[in-house]
Amino acid sequence: MIQPKCKTSRLLVALGLSIGLQAWAAPEKPDLKLGFIKLTDMAPLAVALERGYFEDEGLYVQLEAQANWKVLLDRVIDGQLDGAHMLAGQALAATIGIGTQAPMQTAFVMDLNGNACTVSNAVWQQIAPEVARNSAGKPAYPVTADALKPALEQSAKQGKKLQFGMVFPVSSHNYELRYWLAAGGVHPGFYAPEHGDNSGQLQAEVLLSVTPPPQMPATLEAGTIDGYCVGEPWNQQAVLRDLGVPLVTNYDIHTNLAEKVFGVSQSWAERYPETHFHLVKALIRAGHWLDADNNANRAAAVKLISQPFYVGADENVIANSMSGVFAYARDDIRETPDFNVFFRYHATYPYYSDAIWYLSQMRRWGQISAAKPDSWYQDIAKQVFQPALYQRAANALIAEGKLTAADFPDFTVESGYRPVDATRFIDGKQFDGKAPNAYLQQFAIGHKD
Repeated sequence: MIQPKCKTSRLLVALGLSIGLQAWAAPEKPDLKLGFIKLTDMAPLAVALERGYFEDEGLYVQLEAQANWKVLLDRVIDGQLDGAHMLAGQALAATIGIGTQAPMQTAFVMDLNGNACTVSNAVWQQIAPEVARNSAGKPAYPVTADALKPALEQSAKQGKKLQFGMVFPVSSHNYELRYWLAAGGVHPGFYAPEHGDNSGQLQAEVLLSVTPPPQMPATLEAGTIDGYCVGEPWNQQAVLRDLGVPLVTNYDIHTNLAEKVFGVSQSWAERYPETHFHLVKALIRAGHWLDADNNANRAAAVKLISQPFYVGADENVIANSMSGVFAYARDDIRETPDFNVFFRYHATYPYYSDAIWYLSQMRRWGQISAAKPDSWYQDIAKQVFQPALYQRAANALIAEGKLTAADFPDFTVESGYRPVDATRFIDGKQFDGKAPNAYLQQFAIGHKD
């Protein structure tokens, strides 16, 4: 656990006196244990710890890697962890009782984008002749899912279906993989919890199942799966080890929607409101540092999180996506400046509309088993996503001179809903967070209400 700079500073904080805390109340619980999964988008937590942002807020934090998303969520719910790097969909799903039932909250988005879908070399060899090429003779990316049809046909001849891994049933990776497949005319399957079927494979042309992120490359190499959708560095690891070929990033599937969040239980948030406030302040500063000066700090961030107790992957592998490039092959590295976004585009602000998009995907694929009115989606989003707390933390940072008003949304007019044209989708569809049922009506594949 990180130690305070001096015993005197910690004593004063304990007494509620000010050391860089301005007029803000001291945290009710200064000693915290926070969880994370070994992915590059845990970076704001590592930065906030290592650069002293937590300590500036009177917080003394221990970061602890977790085995998988289920363990992480369970430990947040039962209080073993005070909060965690969490899937955006996870906080929403737990609140409405998909899997585990426990109301959750987030007031901070960890990042935007950051995922990709990769296929095995065997699948790539089957589909490569059909993939369009650019003027240099390289594959034209993104590759749409209709390119999978030769591999689907070959599998069908063998009495099989392609198997794809994703990290959790309510993860962005699950919904992005499904979105990409369906946009290419490939049915990814339905969930039917009302019939006791939580496999997500009803009517599926491709079978999706859970694989923990760090195990994705080895599982692909073993032939257990034919492809996967995961965050970094596990797509770049497949490229480095010549195990597979990325076909599409989630920036290509949809631009700039919340990816991970910092999640806490609702009961914890109600018990420790000032601690939560100070956590969000520290994390906002970390996100800002990661994107500051046109990503000038990314090399230092890569070195930091490559350490074994954070992500624990080769520094060069992590650097690919974190430094604004993405390797589709060893000899095919392309500029992707927005592959990882931690602050720009108001990335850290918890938009209600992002929450509603995740809920719409839960309904589209049957995890929400019955139609809901638009008002229900909005009510759940407002229960889980907490922009008011974010605004309070942002205003405090502005008052302290650590950040400026220009760094944040205009809170005098901000509604919590992104403009309809703010997010681009691979199939050209438009999403209006205030009308999720109308959005669902647009799709040929999926529940339409």
